[in-house]
Amino acid sequence: MDMEARAHSEHPEALRLWLRLLTCTQLVEKQVRTLLRERFDTTLPRFDLMAQLERAPAGLKMNELSRRMMVTGGNVTGITDQLVAEGLVERIDVEGDRRAYRVRLTSKGRKQFNDMARQHEGWIVEAFAGLNEKDLATLHRLLGKVKDQALARQETAS
Repeated sequence: MDMEARAHSEHPEALRLWLRLLTCTQLVEKQVRTLLRERFDTTLPRFDLMAQLERAPAGLKMNELSRRMMVTGGNVTGITDQLVAEGLVERIDVEGDRRAYRVRLTSKGRKQFNDMARQHEGWIVEAFAGLNEKDLATLHRLLGKVKDQALARQETAS
């Protein structure tokens, strides 16, 4: 049973929409996880960590990686250790701070990530293939309104 099956016609439309969004997210994510494992023998958290490093060529400190990925430092450390052992990322000392280091992609890691990212993009495009350009633009715009409202509420609560 997916998340959407929990909703009934008497529930507010907003709740049913929320459950549909969750269901769609879970279905697409499950497909991406499966394809990453089958095609690249990797996991989504490893892909996500490498994606963060690809956006920061000089590397990131572990706490920055943790914050960007919204996971604990322990999770980042475990994934980083694996990627270092495989030669995909490297640790670099931070000048002036003996306790800190940056993590960045190696050339091997950058090449592997670029191969994965290219295919990942195709999988996501395929997941939305049932929508035309106008549908995609409308959905993007509407979800942007939901995002803006959520961010405004978050700022008000802070």
